[in-house]
Amino acid sequence: MTWIDPPAAAVRDVVARALAEDLGPLGDLTASLVPDGARVRAEFVARQDGVVAGRLCVLATFAAVDPEVAVEWRLSDGLEVRPGEVIGVVEGRLASVLTAERTALNLLGRLSGVATLTRAYVRAAQGNARIRDTRKTTPGLRALEKAAVRAGGGANHRGSLSDGILIKDNHLAGLTITEAVRRARRRWPGQLVEVECDTSLQVAEAVDAGADMVLLDNMTPLEVAAAAEVVGRRCPIEVSGGVTLDSVAAYAEAGAAFISVGALTHSAPVLDIGLDVVAG
Repeated sequence: MTWIDPPAAAVRDVVARALAEDLGPLGDLTASLVPDGARVRAEFVARQDGVVAGRLCVLATFAAVDPEVAVEWRLSDGLEVRPGEVIGVVEGRLASVLTAERTALNLLGRLSGVATLTRAYVRAAQGNARIRDTRKTTPGLRALEKAAVRAGGGANHRGSLSDGILIKDNHLAGLTITEAVRRARRRWPGQLVEVECDTSLQVAEAVDAGADMVLLDNMTPLEVAAAAEVVGRRCPIEVSGGVTLDSVAAYAEAGAAFISVGALTHSAPVLDIGLDVVAG
């Protein structure tokens, strides 16, 4: 599933910063007590149901600490895991495995948590709308968290402010929707132009101005359905703002083609995964 993987450079950068943070100026003091010849075989084991994501981060972590440490995966990113199931096996020098352990688990658990929550939203939408993330990501981890969303079956919204044009309410403090769309077309021809709308009047103006997509913010499912009547088939509808697992199906049925959920990345619980020694 190479389409799931984050950019290799982003993985290496995150891992380097995480290891530097964990090792400090003197390195792993406790692991230095372990005899050089001691080796270990250990398993990444899930403690709860979830979806795997972040394997590249684990590989990069062990490679940075000790290239001779070997990791063999039993499950790929995007696959579901049950409590007690082995995700992967690591073998190598005991001191190296201990030094890399926490960084590897932090990234694997965090990204698997994002994938797990995404999968829950995807299932709740019942195929009636695509679930997308937002830019509400952990600073420095955006590429990795967006890859985890893909692993969970979701889709990515903008990766950065340069990836597309999204005209939001604060942008309209100094110009109208019609003028904003016109300027976007003139300055960035070929770019998708999406307009955030809070009212049915704004929806009508955005569609008449030629927006490629309207983003209905903080509307109820009934309000979304009414807006869908205004939009018709002229452009897709995206919904955002306060969507929960309990309400996502209603929004999807109301006519949303896309549903953006900030919680996928800003509120996903870490998936509980341990590294259990099976042989010394």
